[in-house]
Amino acid sequence: MITFILRRLMAAVPVLAVVTILVFSLLYFAPGDPATIIGGDLATPEEIARIRSVLGLDQPFLVRLAIFLGQLLTGDLGTSIFSNLPVTHLIAQRIEPTLALATVTILFSIAVAIPLGTLSAWKAEALIDRLVMVVSVLGFSIPVFVLGYGLIWLFAIKLQWLPVQGYTPLSQGVGPWLANLVLPMLSLSTVYIALIARITRASLLEVLAQDYVRTAKAKGLGDRKVLGHALGNAAVPIATIVGIGIALLIGGVVVTETVFAIPGLGRLLVDAILRRDYPIIQGVILLFAAAYVLINLMIDISYAVFDPRIRY
Repeated sequence: MITFILRRLMAAVPVLAVVTILVFSLLYFAPGDPATIIGGDLATPEEIARIRSVLGLDQPFLVRLAIFLGQLLTGDLGTSIFSNLPVTHLIAQRIEPTLALATVTILFSIAVAIPLGTLSAWKAEALIDRLVMVVSVLGFSIPVFVLGYGLIWLFAIKLQWLPVQGYTPLSQGVGPWLANLVLPMLSLSTVYIALIARITRASLLEVLAQDYVRTAKAKGLGDRKVLGHALGNAAVPIATIVGIGIALLIGGVVVTETVFAIPGLGRLLVDAILRRDYPIIQGVILLFAAAYVLINLMIDISYAVFDPRIRY
């Protein structure tokens, strides 16, 4: 078990290294001259030269990469071009809303999707199974921002049950904090629920067709115990799709925070892209990429828990 975990940890190191180099290269791969774009049409050659010096564009690529990696090892992600504040400081200011939205969405999606997928597989070809599949298709078909605006119109404007936009810190109370997260959570979790429910159904149907399940039923084992054993054996594909869903969640956070005006990392990234603030763009994307790699590492390690054969 320990050897398996160490192998997975070692495999994650080169992935993080490649991601870091690619994120840093965004500044150089971007079309046009970043200094000219940031300076604007009215910028003088002296101002453009100063911006190039600040961005390090007047230095060779490898030299600038070595400086960036050295700063990264000390926890320094650079300084914002426009606000002149450290990127780590800006990320620390915005990370709570993003973590809150992502955590609530993940927990809600898993709590809803796995029971739906299990019920759909247990009642295959029945009316409830067809309803779950229809809901899943709709979840995949409706874009997050369209569903978000629809929820705002219905629950915030028409019924006035929930706030339209913004974020309330958890320190100000659980009620206001959760009220601001309900609508973005619902709009963001729709695709996630549809994805997990369909994979849970497919994986569980395959397990329920095994001989040992039919033997357990023939011996009179109760439905709950049969489902419990079958769901445990179907956990590896479900855990895999949860990890894949994290990628959808990271991308969806950017759109959802923009629609609901949540001051999180997604909103910070969008504002930085519009202003060509490359240090912020690099820092946020690097953080998202590292989080995605680490979460998938945790999913890989969970395989050994669900299926003891993987340990060997």
